[in-house]
Amino acid sequence: MSGDWDGLRAEVRTTIDELVASGRESGVQVAAYLDGRAILDVQAGVADRATGRSLTADAPIWSVSTGKGLTSTVVHVLAEQGRLDYDLRVAEVWPEFARHGKDGITLRHVLTHTAGVPTLPSDVTPEDFADWDRMCAILVDAEPIAPPGELTAYHAWTFGWLVGEVVRRVTGRRISQVLADEVAGPLGVARELYLGVPESELDRLAPVEDRNLSALFDYASTALPNFDRVAPPAVRPGAEVGRRRDVLAADVPATGTMTARAVARMFAALIGEVDGVRLISPRRLAEVTTPGTAPGPEWVFGQEMRWGLGYALEPDGAFGSSGSGGSVAYAYPELGLTVAATKTLLSAGDGDPMEDLRALVRDAVLTRAGRRASGSATR
Repeated sequence: MSGDWDGLRAEVRTTIDELVASGRESGVQVAAYLDGRAILDVQAGVADRATGRSLTADAPIWSVSTGKGLTSTVVHVLAEQGRLDYDLRVAEVWPEFARHGKDGITLRHVLTHTAGVPTLPSDVTPEDFADWDRMCAILVDAEPIAPPGELTAYHAWTFGWLVGEVVRRVTGRRISQVLADEVAGPLGVARELYLGVPESELDRLAPVEDRNLSALFDYASTALPNFDRVAPPAVRPGAEVGRRRDVLAADVPATGTMTARAVARMFAALIGEVDGVRLISPRRLAEVTTPGTAPGPEWVFGQEMRWGLGYALEPDGAFGSSGSGGSVAYAYPELGLTVAATKTLLSAGDGDPMEDLRALVRDAVLTRAGRRASGSATR
């Protein structure tokens, strides 16, 4: 990495060291790419407090809904290859799914969280999550809460099986295998970017722990009338689920397991070229980052949320994904920048230090770009 960013690396290092020393975090990874080159890759803390194993750059961490960025990327790579179309009706490749009037749902509806099937049965279990056919059968039997395209409702868990079964029906491969073959492998991060984690790799992971995320879920269960409908009590997206080896090894592609540097590299290859690899064309990038939902409150959380095709769209010009408990992975196409942060201690309610780190890196790059533009203007 270039010495041009030594100051930024030192500032990020100091910040995450202080977070770990204070007890707010246990293990943190932060990475960034600029114009296809790594400018930041730092870690602090331990991978596993039970053993004291240090957190290294290559230790993947279950990063909850940040994994939706991996799942969406698989779709766009297949679309780039001409194998998928966003307006494909799901039932065209998965005929059983048409039950209960779901025949009009398209892949575009799924990617924009407007498919109308965000809910799960109240008694669903982690064991069900580890059974792909069982979860697909649940979605076949699901009755939509609204016609496709009419309601923006975060498909917290169902997103993964909806997209993943379409991918499986089209390619004949599990979506985790497609990710490995078409994304992680070409980018050289096959052992750091996962949907389902191979059994042989599970001991390499940095296991997540709960700090206070579960308390937030308890509050959401009472304060948000639709929360338990999308995240039933036994499968709330926290450490209790994310530490289970059977769930980690299964394809549950609403979540993912990754290192910060691997997911930052993936997003860099979406917005530009990384060591000769570019995942999608500039034209497709513009399409997938165009808002696909109308302004207004989302059904589960009641907040303003905007999605492109599978990625959250942020007011500062970023697109990407973030996960409950604190992980983030975003790209800024106009800056040529990608930033990712992963962590082992799932927390909420005391600020968002990973978002603060994202802003710190973004602002450093903006400042440098502003100086360059100013210098050019005066010459």
